[in-house]
Amino acid sequence: MTEKVTWIQALPELWTALLETVYMVAVSFVITFLLGVALGVLLHVTDRRGLRPAPAVNQALGTVVNVVRSMPFIVLLILLLGLTRLIVGTAIGPTAAIVPLSIAGIPFFARVVENALNEVPRGRVEAATAMGATDMQVIRKVLLPEAASGIIAGSTLTLVMLVGSSAMAGVIGGGGLGDLALVYGYQRFNNQVLLACVIVLIVLVQGIQMSGDGWVRARAHKR
Repeated sequence: MTEKVTWIQALPELWTALLETVYMVAVSFVITFLLGVALGVLLHVTDRRGLRPAPAVNQALGTVVNVVRSMPFIVLLILLLGLTRLIVGTAIGPTAAIVPLSIAGIPFFARVVENALNEVPRGRVEAATAMGATDMQVIRKVLLPEAASGIIAGSTLTLVMLVGSSAMAGVIGGGGLGDLALVYGYQRFNNQVLLACVIVLIVLVQGIQMSGDGWVRARAHKR
């Protein structure tokens, strides 16, 4: 790509960058969802009002979650360069960006899940327990189904956060739309390419938000 190309000429690179962003966000979201749900459930269950109160465990987990959440993503990117290189063999590229994206996303989503579970009426949990349900049965058949709408809404929020963070990963060569906007847009003073990347990111975020909102509304109508 030359230094001064139009956004139309940059379409092949823009398409490649979009696919890289979707890849980074999709894989990191799957990891974030699976581990975030598990961590969120653990935070809820070990709370003083949970199924198995364990203040020490809850406090330790909560502290780790809060520390990671409080870090700016760009700082986390730099701090995790060594770990990223150890896991995937390199610190640059879309695959490498999945590591910090997942580590940033897991505690964020865990808090979302915990808050959604806290909204489940205690009476339903107590009723299931009184009927002899085990802890796992209460979690699988009461807590998670009742908190599903909140978890879906939180998933949408987390996806949007991951898209924004993936763009920031371009600062260290993470690939995707952020990298394209920085290298071929900002650094080469090419406003057309920069604006095209911004528009694609906006469309991507809007699509995610509308899909998530529609899913939540569909569940509300069924209930």
